[in-house]
Amino acid sequence: MLYWPTKGLNCMIEEIVLRLRENIQKVIVGKMEVINMALAAILCEGHILFDDVPGIGKTTLARALSISLGATFRRIQFTPDLLPSDVTGINWFNQKKQSFEFRPGPIMSQVVLADEINRATPRTQSALLEAMQERQVTVDGVSRPTPRPFLVLATQNPIELEGTFPLPEAQLDRFLISLKIGYPEKKEEDQILLRFGEQDPLAQLEAVTTPEEVLAMQEQRKTIRVEQTVRGYILDITRSTRENTEIELGASPRATLALFQTSQAWAALQGRDYVLPDDVKKMAPQVLTHRLILAPQAQLRGRDSGVLLQDIIDAIPVPVED
Repeated sequence: MLYWPTKGLNCMIEEIVLRLRENIQKVIVGKMEVINMALAAILCEGHILFDDVPGIGKTTLARALSISLGATFRRIQFTPDLLPSDVTGINWFNQKKQSFEFRPGPIMSQVVLADEINRATPRTQSALLEAMQERQVTVDGVSRPTPRPFLVLATQNPIELEGTFPLPEAQLDRFLISLKIGYPEKKEEDQILLRFGEQDPLAQLEAVTTPEEVLAMQEQRKTIRVEQTVRGYILDITRSTRENTEIELGASPRATLALFQTSQAWAALQGRDYVLPDDVKKMAPQVLTHRLILAPQAQLRGRDSGVLLQDIIDAIPVPVED
């Protein structure tokens, strides 16, 4: 396989990504890899699931991302009594005009924060399915497109299970990546105390790009070259998850496409206009782990989907340069 030298990625991507990184870091201390993963998802116009314990900055990171993008933003607090119409919107009767009018729900925004998404009932969770995949909302038989770019940033707590409804496989498959932020280092936590001690930096944050620039950046991401051997490597990984006896439900074709797109995005973040196998290996855990359903025998043995996926990746030969 031949890798030819890059001629330099479009300056627009590099400039916008740099602005976004610096702006988000005014609020988020450390966690550069998590920030880069989130930016990779934005380059793909993909949805992000923040799956981690409370109090580590999931919602703060989601707000910092939305403000930095300069996009319209709505936050939905998911609770058991939330109805699908509270998400999608309703047709209401205007007595003055003597006609029905559509009142859009919070889903009709460019960036939607679905906070504690696993606290809503499956019926309400399913209200997001059409919007996340087709980027449209259908109410009373009429379909309306969501604004572009369109991103769903969802949070959930994997520890507290009482009063929650686990996300079904179809819902999980629509999230491009799943991220865990993790606890900060001691020095980072000390910086958090200093930074948030006097004022909230999130309140001072301003947009550093526009939705139009984001859309142009997403189009540029599509031009990142992926050689046939690297595409084959992506296919080997995803297809191996379907053939493994310890996995009941492997990666879908949607997951294969997600790994392809995020590998392009990660290459762009590294300043390259071509994808390396290392880009694929980097993104595979974030793209595939939350999509895998382990077989009952593997669950009884205490197997972990992340460890199992890593075993699969390690067993697949990596394409090398001829």
